[in-house]
Amino acid sequence: MKLYLVPTPIGNLKDITFRAIEILKEVDLILAEDTRTSGKLLKHFEITTQMQSHHMHNEHKTVNGLVEKLKSGLAIAVISDAGTPAISDPGFLLVRACVENNIDVECLPGATAFVPALVNSGLPNDKFVFEGFLPVKKGRQTRLLFLAEETRTIIFYESPHKLVKTLGHFCEYFGEDRPVSVSREITKLYEETIRGTAKDVLEHYTNKPPKGEIVIVVGGKK
Repeated sequence: MKLYLVPTPIGNLKDITFRAIEILKEVDLILAEDTRTSGKLLKHFEITTQMQSHHMHNEHKTVNGLVEKLKSGLAIAVISDAGTPAISDPGFLLVRACVENNIDVECLPGATAFVPALVNSGLPNDKFVFEGFLPVKKGRQTRLLFLAEETRTIIFYESPHKLVKTLGHFCEYFGEDRPVSVSREITKLYEETIRGTAKDVLEHYTNKPPKGEIVIVVGGKK
């Protein structure tokens, strides 16, 4: 009776740990954000454990049933499409339910996109806040006004087609001179990090539309 949260590679398959592979082979069930995406990973490492879909659209409905499966003695692992489950991905609701029901939970260490992006940014990392994705519409302005006063380094996730708009908002709310670092395609073939002021980075991606997974690291207010 145990729930495992197992990080999976965010790009380079070599970044999975030996223990992650071992756990995924030994558990009774794997909860995957997208079984098609995870199926490719499991096939690569010759993991034949049964999978079940577990994503943001069904996790509210499946939590109670999964808790009952765990109580019956099953060992279950949670994986997302990439990175560590529950970090801007499904996982939190099930972990909370397990804690409330005295079910053991163990999170393995492993790939998480924001850590290399933060360290690679050159911005202070002794104190930082992780914001994940900003609200798309409702509450976005309120959140940006609040974060404009944050003195710690701030970390965001963003999709490529929204990056230019978000950088424009940073110029507007944080100031054009605020230091920004954008890491793209971390661990993959075309990995890059662009550093500069918010204005400089905005101009770069306005002229060169980005692709791939993106982490933005913003310096705090001085």
